[in-house]
Amino acid sequence: MIFDAARLSIANLFAAETRKVFWKVLGLTLLALVALWFALRGTFIAFALPWLQSFMPAAPDWTSWITLLLGILAGIGLALVLALLISPVTALIAGLFLDDVADVVEKRDYPAEPPGKALPFMPAMKGSLKFLGVVIVGNIVALFLLFIPGVNLVAFFLVNGYLLGREFFEFAAMRFRSPQEARRFRAKHALTVFLAGLVIAAFLAIPIVNLLTPLFAAGMMVHLHKLISRKEAAPLP
Repeated sequence: MIFDAARLSIANLFAAETRKVFWKVLGLTLLALVALWFALRGTFIAFALPWLQSFMPAAPDWTSWITLLLGILAGIGLALVLALLISPVTALIAGLFLDDVADVVEKRDYPAEPPGKALPFMPAMKGSLKFLGVVIVGNIVALFLLFIPGVNLVAFFLVNGYLLGREFFEFAAMRFRSPQEARRFRAKHALTVFLAGLVIAAFLAIPIVNLLTPLFAAGMMVHLHKLISRKEAAPLP
């Protein structure tokens, strides 16, 4: 069931109907990252660099070399910061288009069933910010655990698997259920949702491809919610 949902979600990523959402998310993410780069660079030049230069020796020969070294180190540091921000920025932007992905999945693969109801703007924004917080917390925890040998990789999958699985499954369920019912339904199938979250965490671990994590995860959990609901509704043999 989990792998069926993942397979169907990957197929949806390459569907013509999904490309519009994909280009929106990619374009807005790149614009946001470029804006962040200039903001971080401007902040460094305006505040951090003059403060560091105040500790330099008065000799002009040394000053030019140290300034050059600081510029190189600053460029490397800004690139690392930007790399760490890629996942949260993508999560925030993609969170605004999750209902679009769900609509595509439901229309393509479940045309005979009633469509889900998109969340109103404010709850959707709240959910997007909540998901952003989940991604940040999960990656901070995983980052700290990187320093513990033998635990880091396992911790990354466990933390992100639980958090991502929970948030995305509840998103898919709330298109058809109240928030309280969605949480109860997720708790009832907690093991299945967690295992599906591990698949999402594996997707998240792939560089570059992980930019598509929110779109993949939303589609996968829509499929998983549909499959579980069908199984529960099926008559007993």
